[in-house]
Amino acid sequence: MTEPSTIFWTLVGVLALVALATGVLLLSRAPYPWAPALAVLRGTLQLAVISFILSGVIRDPVWIAVALVVMFAVATTTAARRLGTLRRQLAPVALAMAAGVVAALGVVFLTGAIAFTPRYVLAVGGIVIGNAMTSATLSGRRFVELVDDRWDDIEGWLALGATPRQSTVDLVRRATHAAMVPSTDQTRTTGLVTLPGAFVGAIFGGISPLEAGRFQIVVLAAIIAAGALVATSLTHMLGPVRTRPVPPA
Repeated sequence: MTEPSTIFWTLVGVLALVALATGVLLLSRAPYPWAPALAVLRGTLQLAVISFILSGVIRDPVWIAVALVVMFAVATTTAARRLGTLRRQLAPVALAMAAGVVAALGVVFLTGAIAFTPRYVLAVGGIVIGNAMTSATLSGRRFVELVDDRWDDIEGWLALGATPRQSTVDLVRRATHAAMVPSTDQTRTTGLVTLPGAFVGAIFGGISPLEAGRFQIVVLAAIIAAGALVATSLTHMLGPVRTRPVPPA
């Protein structure tokens, strides 16, 4: 049981960090300066609810499946909204994320790299889904921005007889590369710059550092695999452009 004093100082620390982020954004006159504060508030409430729920379903495969479905639905909706009209973008985002998540988790559990147990399915599944969402957002937004910036070139290719897909093939590759940078950098600097949450959490849970490291590298590889599939498949589906897109807000 967490002591009241610990909760109090946790709140103080979180509020100070939020105030710092919001203050910097206000001083720099950045758009949406209150967005980080609202994100922390929403995340706090959601973690409180999910912690209460998971305490009762962590060993129930059915409820874990339900939890993963909910995670996936929220992730796809969030990423699709970041790319423009939800109705137009939801299908390609959902298909791309499903391909990446299913393939990565399939390899992880079918090879036995991580034991196929309810708690590991939930933990690894949640991590992979969250990072797949990030890959979809980064690749999709970058592609739309590149198309908008290079629209004159695209029209030129179309006028010369290129197909809509051929006119954006270079932009698809650049958007895919941009989406892979964060996960690649995170993996290559693990242990030198960052200590990932899964690694630290496993050690705090009593697992040996060697076993925690093995678990973490599998998770990082799954993140990269899912991200690559999500980015390439999503940009491929967005590739054939016939009209100039509206850059996402």
